[in-house]
Amino acid sequence: MKTLDAFTAADLTAAPFQTRKAAFNREAQTLYLRFGKRAFDLVLALALLPILAPIIAVLWVLVRRDGGPGFFGHKRIGLSGRTFRCYKIRTMVPDAEARLKQHLAENPEAAIEWARDHKLDNDPRITKLGAFLRATSLDELPQLWNVLRGDMSFVGPRPVVKAEMRKYGLYRPAYLSLKPGITGLWQVSGRNDVSYDERVAMDVRYLSTVSFRRDLAIIYKTAAAVTDRTGK
Repeated sequence: MKTLDAFTAADLTAAPFQTRKAAFNREAQTLYLRFGKRAFDLVLALALLPILAPIIAVLWVLVRRDGGPGFFGHKRIGLSGRTFRCYKIRTMVPDAEARLKQHLAENPEAAIEWARDHKLDNDPRITKLGAFLRATSLDELPQLWNVLRGDMSFVGPRPVVKAEMRKYGLYRPAYLSLKPGITGLWQVSGRNDVSYDERVAMDVRYLSTVSFRRDLAIIYKTAAAVTDRTGK
């Protein structure tokens, strides 16, 4: 360890420089969160809308063939705890809730898995077409509407239901300070191979490092993840 006398002029000026750099980074992050992130979401959503709208329409027609609805809107927790309806192409059977209750009642191991992860590796509710849509993340395309409405961002925490908020514990403010994202660190960091605690840690890490460059990197990596069909 250096003594005070051993410090050079460069050492003495380094600390103020690092302090100024950190302050500049925080200011840039604040400006991006307040203005830049929403502007980026709108520009990208409007650019993608003409391309994705026909695909969404075709998927809606295909899913409707079993007599159920084409879209599925589920209540999720958003910015500052506001509830919104998160839209997807329906990937489950029309009587999904009843089938889930029956499956959990008949399979104790599945009930434990559901309580722990809020998802199932072998979910009896998912249709064959739904499995493909989830694997390719095509079921999430209608969330473009959520982005346009301002409910979600392209990049952010995974949108969760109210029951999942307790899993965040002391880190709930990290989730509630951001709009949920269509994609995020969880999407490009193993997705279904990470624990819930790891997902929470990723949300906290994203909040502390959010930037335009980081969002672009996550969107780029998401395209690769979709190509590899890592969704569920």
